[in-house]
Amino acid sequence: MIRPALVSYFGSRRWSRREFLAAGGAVTASRFSLFSSAPAGSRAKAKPNVVIIAVDDLRPELGCFGAKPVQSPSIDRLAREGLVFTRAYCAMPICNPSRASLLTGMRPDTLGVWDNSTHFRKNHPDITTLPQLFKNAGYHCVEVGKFFHDSLPDPVSWSTPIRLIPMTTIYVSPAIRARQSAREAAARKAGMSEAWVSSYLRGPATEAFDGPDNASWDGVIADGTIDLLRKLRDKTPFFLGIGLMSPHLPFVAPKRYWDLYQRDEIPLAPNNFLPKGAPRFAMNGLTELACHEDFVDVPNPTEGSLTEDQVRLLRHGYFACVSYVDAQVGRIIDALDELNLRAETIIVLWGDNGCKLGEHGGWGKQTNYEEDTRVPLIISPAGEKRAGGETPALVELVDVYPTLCELADLRAPRGLEGTSLAPLLQNPRRPWKTAAFSQYARGFTYRYVGRAMRTDRYRYIEWRERFEGRLVAAELYDHESDPQENVNLASLPESSVLVEELSRRLGRGWKAALPR
Repeated sequence: MIRPALVSYFGSRRWSRREFLAAGGAVTASRFSLFSSAPAGSRAKAKPNVVIIAVDDLRPELGCFGAKPVQSPSIDRLAREGLVFTRAYCAMPICNPSRASLLTGMRPDTLGVWDNSTHFRKNHPDITTLPQLFKNAGYHCVEVGKFFHDSLPDPVSWSTPIRLIPMTTIYVSPAIRARQSAREAAARKAGMSEAWVSSYLRGPATEAFDGPDNASWDGVIADGTIDLLRKLRDKTPFFLGIGLMSPHLPFVAPKRYWDLYQRDEIPLAPNNFLPKGAPRFAMNGLTELACHEDFVDVPNPTEGSLTEDQVRLLRHGYFACVSYVDAQVGRIIDALDELNLRAETIIVLWGDNGCKLGEHGGWGKQTNYEEDTRVPLIISPAGEKRAGGETPALVELVDVYPTLCELADLRAPRGLEGTSLAPLLQNPRRPWKTAAFSQYARGFTYRYVGRAMRTDRYRYIEWRERFEGRLVAAELYDHESDPQENVNLASLPESSVLVEELSRRLGRGWKAALPR
């Protein structure tokens, strides 16, 4: 069984899972107390609890989004109790910028965060994050798992100096773990950095293991979350940020979740080719996949494609991991029900970015296309009656911060760059934003910056020189006739007027697209 650790921000003490689960009163009585009593008189007006669940690399591959054959009964149940945002988009399709944007209510250009190595406090040391705002309002705020980017935590956002993070490799097989440990030790001996080792020296891309859910990361995180909820029950209001790590590569899940699917019946992406007329640099390479020992020689999308067996293996692994993480979401929701907390708790579930599963011959995220920028977002408000539904409104993850402020009756900080979605919870069909915005850069040292705008009908992308601002390429996809974004229409003479109009709208930016 994997051994997690409670990592103190004020020291190097690491606790085993058994120690964590048994800590109870001893920890509560110490200076590392998980829970402190609310000040007298602070509960005069009941505040809703907040449970916000971030899922790594989860695209809308869920039953409640109409995806087949994916089995996601727990998230589907949550969808029936809340509002499904069928067209939600991340600010940038990569972990750290996307999470930083949602949790600060700011967009990547404002934050100056465009990669996985820059902390948002580098440029904005005094910014108030979403959990920090709730903490300042008297909430007890706790983080479990990968909520902020895993290598860039933010201690000031939380009420406690500890977070539950699995500290060992994701793999379960002793043979894989031993091989991986030996390879990592050899790389360190050769002088390779820890960042290089963790990023580029990975084991197999998939693993189906026989064992309990908590033999791997997300089961451990769910265990820790449920234990925390038992302690938080008498310490309301609370804000609980949960970060589940599947279905990010590698695709590791108990075999019983793999057994939910027949590999030869799994549908393949129907567009295993680059978009016609798109610039070659618009597609990401397969670096993330090629970091895994069994895919080191995969061709880039511009040079070839994976074999059908490889594609089926990877898609099978992704679906299995979706069902595995879905089960952990179910356990967390069940715990809220059992502890009589559900009626007074807002639940938000979101994916930090989408990803490609063979579409356009690509894998992973890091493009400005629909597969990478569109994400699942579900908001289930507090209250005994929570009618489900969906909205086709164009929304952005940056909207979550002001939404939770309004739902919890907290004053939002000035300068937030999102829009509260609370009106959509009342009227899912009301007129809303005219566009959603995403971005990703490409080329050596991010030479070209790609900015994407998704309107009701079109996806329009401009690629410009990073410093000079010169336009080097444009992409236009008509979702009415080409929902898979297979044909770039931007260079066609008959598209010139439309391209000019969309270019002007993109130039005016997100403020011009706000609901009126």
